[in-house]
Amino acid sequence: MNQDSFFKKVFRRVSAWKLEAITGFLWWCVGMIPSHTIRKFFYRLSGIKIGKGSTVHMMARIYDPRHIVIGEDTIVGERATLDGRKQLPNSQGGLEIGNHTDIASEVMIWTSQHDIQDPGFKAIEKKVVIGDYVFIGPRSIILPGITIGNSAIIAAGAVVTKDVDPFTIVAGTPAQKIGDRKSTNPSYKLGRARLFQ
Repeated sequence: MNQDSFFKKVFRRVSAWKLEAITGFLWWCVGMIPSHTIRKFFYRLSGIKIGKGSTVHMMARIYDPRHIVIGEDTIVGERATLDGRKQLPNSQGGLEIGNHTDIASEVMIWTSQHDIQDPGFKAIEKKVVIGDYVFIGPRSIILPGITIGNSAIIAAGAVVTKDVDPFTIVAGTPAQKIGDRKSTNPSYKLGRARLFQ
C-alpha cells in the first residue's frame, strides 16, 4: 500500500467515525429531548434543511443529516427513520421531502441498500424524493430510489418498491395501487405538532 492510498483510507475511516458520532448524538441525545424547538436547532446544526413550520418528533433515527431536506409545514412522526446517506463515490443518495407532508410514526425511508447480486455485497445509494401533500401511514417502508408524487397516499405498513404517481393511493407488500385521491387541489396546513412528542 503506497502512502497516498494509506492516507485516503485513514481519512475515510476518520470521516466515517465522525459521521457515526453525529448520528449517535442525534439518535440518543437530541431525539430524546421533549422540545421541538431544541431538536430542530440541533438537526439544523447537523446539516438537515428544515422548512418553516416543520418538525421531527422524538426518537427519530437519522442517517447522514447533511443530505436531508424537509420542506415547510411537514411533520415526521416519532421513531421514524430518515436516511440521507450519500457517501459512496458517484452516489445519487440523499432524501428530499416536500411541503405539507405527513409522515406517520415508525416510517422507514431508506436511501442505501446492498446489491444482493454483487459478489462483494456492495452498497448502493439512491435518492428518495417525496412530494408535497403526501401522507405516509405508520410503519411503511420506502426503499432507495423511490419518488412519491404530490398528494399520494401510502397506507399503513406498505412496502414501497417502485415510484408512486401523484394522487395515487397504494397499499400492501409490495405496495400496489388501490385507488386515487379525490381531492386534486389540496391546500391544507398540518398545523402545530403535539407538545412533548
